[in-house]
Amino acid sequence: MSAEPAGPSLLEARDLVKHYGGVEALRGASFEVRHGEVVALIGDNGAGKSTLVKCLSGAEQADSGEVLIDGRPVTLDSPTAARRHGVETVYQDLAVAPDLDPAANLFLGRELFRTGLLGRLGMLDKAEMRRRAASEFARLGVQLQNIDVPIRSLSGGQRQSVAVARSVVWASKVVFMDEPTAALGVVQRERVLDVIRRVRDSGVAVVLISHNMPEVLAVSDRVEVLRLGRRVARFRTAEATLEDLVGAMTGALHQEGAA
Repeated sequence: MSAEPAGPSLLEARDLVKHYGGVEALRGASFEVRHGEVVALIGDNGAGKSTLVKCLSGAEQADSGEVLIDGRPVTLDSPTAARRHGVETVYQDLAVAPDLDPAANLFLGRELFRTGLLGRLGMLDKAEMRRRAASEFARLGVQLQNIDVPIRSLSGGQRQSVAVARSVVWASKVVFMDEPTAALGVVQRERVLDVIRRVRDSGVAVVLISHNMPEVLAVSDRVEVLRLGRRVARFRTAEATLEDLVGAMTGALHQEGAA
């Protein structure tokens, strides 16, 4: 049931090692995602998922190993460097500005300015940002009752969808999503999963970090499993069962040795 990805690699980690003092968080971890697929990254607490994602999104740097994008080694020494390579991340805490409306959040840090003198004086083009935001929300199927209200007044699912959309709009290659449906109700969760499917269908790869195994089986194309800082298994989702995933996470099922 080993799932060797088909086609050229988009983003790949090879044998990453990361220490925090005497703790070895990654012990030669490898990972791979291809164009236009949703890959779930799963593992028990302490497996190294968060550390791996930090290394692949520029928030941390591995002590050894290499990261490749489109087959070429790259140095992701900051989140800004990762963004330059088309890699965006949606963190579990959302990192939205609650007092700003959805359009302002979408363009946060990438604001559009008016043309001419007004732009040089720092005047924002709020109308154009609102127009583009409405277009992107529609493209991604993000349903908002009102895009002119502060984001804190939206439901949890709507806030999460805005956070996902913000990363997707600016990502050209990969979006990492860390527990994107945590603390959401059933209806809100399904809306976020639908956004993830639309992102994949647009050609942008999605890496889903989740503890929700039914959700993983519902939305992913492949699953890569970390255990004790290393990749221990890979599955095609269509061929995997819940028992397979749990077995790989706990060590009951050993599929891949030194990945």
